[in-house]
Amino acid sequence: MRNPSATLLIIDDDEVVRASLAAYLEDSGFDVLQAENGLQGLQVFEQQRPDLVVCDLRMPQVDGLELIRRIGDVDAEMPVIVVSGAGVMSDAVEALRLGAADYLIKPLEDLAVLEHSIRRALDRANLRAENRRYREKLEVTNRELQASLHLLQEDQNAGRQVQMNMLPVTPWTVDGLHFAHQIIPSLYLSGDFVDYFRIDERRVAFYLADVSGHGASSAFVTVLLKFMTTRLLYESRRGGAMPEFKPSEVLGHINRGLVNCKLGKHVTMLGGIIDETANTLTYSIGGHLPLPVMFANGEASYLGGRGLPVGLFDEATYSDHVMELPQSFSLTLLSDGILDLLPGDTLKEKEATLPRFVSSAGGTLDGLRHVFGLAKLGEMPDDIALLVLSRNLA
Repeated sequence: MRNPSATLLIIDDDEVVRASLAAYLEDSGFDVLQAENGLQGLQVFEQQRPDLVVCDLRMPQVDGLELIRRIGDVDAEMPVIVVSGAGVMSDAVEALRLGAADYLIKPLEDLAVLEHSIRRALDRANLRAENRRYREKLEVTNRELQASLHLLQEDQNAGRQVQMNMLPVTPWTVDGLHFAHQIIPSLYLSGDFVDYFRIDERRVAFYLADVSGHGASSAFVTVLLKFMTTRLLYESRRGGAMPEFKPSEVLGHINRGLVNCKLGKHVTMLGGIIDETANTLTYSIGGHLPLPVMFANGEASYLGGRGLPVGLFDEATYSDHVMELPQSFSLTLLSDGILDLLPGDTLKEKEATLPRFVSSAGGTLDGLRHVFGLAKLGEMPDDIALLVLSRNLA
């Protein structure tokens, strides 16, 4: 949080004190402005807009308390530190009531005390500004998503467009990782949803969700999923409720949100995070079938894991699975609608054939489109979602 190049304004009618403070703070790395009385200080403040003000209380023309009032009228967030020889308790109380960040008594035997107070006040001001920017972003996101919900409820055509706009760009490549997806709704709106995004400079997150049911009511829940993951992303970036953004914690948060909403809907989900620095995949499973299929070295196999559906049980918990990634691989995530296209009479028989289809497809989305004949599909009983992420795939 420290900002050693912050600009400070010192307002004091004692030239010796003012020069002494300015010299010390400049040596500490700050840019320092000076004013010899309250009136001049207000003029410098309005012209230069420093990051923090240090002022005396007993000054001609405009005293310190009036100065704090006027600065607060212009910028309520501006930190002001009072350094005064008055030592009157009522003055200290009034200065702090008006918004002063600290009140120090002259003479200051150790100017490091002032520097510490300044840095602490700047840290608090920076944190308030960051929180304000975060709230503004979150409010904009909330308004956009609320508007999306209204559109989805009012008009199927508009809802379809909204849902498509919420989906990530496909294909998308980031630092050698390649993402591509396709969603085929059984009705005009889909209850299947995919998303992927960068969390920070080293981590990329993704998930595939399959909402119970079909049509507008299920599509409505995909908007909620987008909203909840977007909010958690903002929280993680500001070090808030979920700084690590673990897949298991994300599924747990969504589970609590859906249970509390009482929509009568649940979701099966697969969520993962790729740490590019550690070259690891961390994933969590929320009652989803089929399991993810890893394709590497010409072979395809299921990843392990299990978990409860999301949004059904209050006390559901989820586990994280961690694995090192091959240098060349693809990971295929599919909704259970794909099972209708697989041969076999039972779920076990159908699941047994899926890795072979992924191998035949070469671990690519285009290959899957071909082997499943997606371009020629007629009316389907269930939505189908496909998400393939890969790296260095020949």
